[in-house]
Amino acid sequence: MRILILGAGGTGGYFGGRLAQAGEDVTFLVRPKRAAKLAETGLVIKSPTGDAAFPVKTVTAESLSGHWDLIVLSCKAYDLAESIAAVAPAVGPDTTVLPILNGLAHYGPLDAAFGRDKVLGGLCHIFSTLGPDGEVVVMNTINRVTFGERDGGTSPRSETIAASFAKAAFTSVHSPELMQEAWEKYTLLATLAGMTCLMRADVGAIMATSEGEAITREVFEECAAIAAAAGHAPRQAARDLALGFVTDPASRQTASMLRDLEAGGRTEGEHIIGDMVDRARASGLAAPTLRLARCHLQAYEARRSR
Repeated sequence: MRILILGAGGTGGYFGGRLAQAGEDVTFLVRPKRAAKLAETGLVIKSPTGDAAFPVKTVTAESLSGHWDLIVLSCKAYDLAESIAAVAPAVGPDTTVLPILNGLAHYGPLDAAFGRDKVLGGLCHIFSTLGPDGEVVVMNTINRVTFGERDGGTSPRSETIAASFAKAAFTSVHSPELMQEAWEKYTLLATLAGMTCLMRADVGAIMATSEGEAITREVFEECAAIAAAAGHAPRQAARDLALGFVTDPASRQTASMLRDLEAGGRTEGEHIIGDMVDRARASGLAAPTLRLARCHLQAYEARRSR
């Protein structure tokens, strides 16, 4: 199976790199500057589960040709339109597109561009970034990709992808309940991003305040109610895991959205928090703290764009 990975950053670089290490036919679609860096140093991974450095195949938008069996999208949500345009020439009659972006709002544009039948469901759990020398830096041992048919069940194409991913040094989950998994991650992520951005603090610092845990739980319940209205209320195990994660007093975890904000960069605020608020409104649900978090992020973006 020929696999095209859009981007070689913290997410695409890690999962694509581990697939390449396992002997899969992987090519990274990257910008010219990143292609030059990878040609010079190879793909460098620094991870608690094992460091690596090895050559990889790259292609740029200008040199992209032919169709691919699987295209994995690992871009930030604010780069989605550009990413769709970049990979469009590589999408053929038998191509599957697998997005592992945060949230759910990207499925509409992807379906419109490629057709719903081509777009598989996917998500990932990883805490990673690019280091100062272009290396992929993974911050803990969590490295999981979950994928499956969005209408449930399995299919020959998802089975083929599962067999390919099983060879790589990351956890892969071929889920027959992909959208349930996606909503459970979205509920956790929106809570983490909303709270750490609103408070400009990590989880442990928020828990050290008099109201931090109570407010965090309120945000989680707002998100869970929105998920339930969509037919995907978090299962008990997912609830327990998420609430334990976002209320751990020893945690120094933040959302990547806060790291983007603190660096003065663009955020996925509208894609994550904004979309969740819009879904609440469409379902007739109140989401007062999520609305406050959205306002906070919108004000940041407005000030940044001046």
